[in-house]
Amino acid sequence: MSEEMVKEVVEETVEETAETAEAVSVWAGFEEKMKANTVITVEIAGVVKSGVVAYIDGVRGFIPASQLSAEYVEDLESWLGKTVDVMIIEAKEDEKRLILSGRKVARREERKKKFESIAVGSILEGTVESIKDYGAFIDLGDRISGLVHISQISTKRIKTPDEVLAVGDKVTVKVLSNEKRKISLSMRAVVEDAKKEEEAAAPKEETFHYKEKGKAATSLGDLLKDIQL
Repeated sequence: MSEEMVKEVVEETVEETAETAEAVSVWAGFEEKMKANTVITVEIAGVVKSGVVAYIDGVRGFIPASQLSAEYVEDLESWLGKTVDVMIIEAKEDEKRLILSGRKVARREERKKKFESIAVGSILEGTVESIKDYGAFIDLGDRISGLVHISQISTKRIKTPDEVLAVGDKVTVKVLSNEKRKISLSMRAVVEDAKKEEEAAAPKEETFHYKEKGKAATSLGDLLKDIQL
């Protein structure tokens, strides 16, 4: 084999090794992004049976119709050319299988907005989903829960939450705080607030203070002096 042929073989081998390493690196990156729930913006490049296609780093990704949006999608063709925020929900290099989801991103945004809409001081309805020694977790809907600490369950002193609550109970709660997606609730505050409103609305009894000024003009003796017995 001539030197030129040897050189060509070496160069081809180097290129193949580099391509292989790059491919491994790309799929390793997909794995990392999937674990981190990284949001990636993609452009819908094609419509196929039961879904659409988008490319990430040159790799074909499939978005099932059910994962395209938080809402039901009927017309897939209308999504062609649109950009969508997605997350990787499956990445298998050996099968060259890359599955994406726009629905997961949309649902996360909806949940974030729901959290932000829960204002401190608001009164909400919820369901007891679990009971711990330190309090009870209340399901507020949309997969959002808040904690009622044991000190905020009742106006009376209780030793354990299950003295008052059971899983599945419907309760009314007041939002005490909402920071970093941790919601603190109170049942006690609802009762106390209602009592204050009741007391404020109740009619107040009027008290009259009578004070005699001066002396009576006519005494009892004056009234009886003209009466003959």
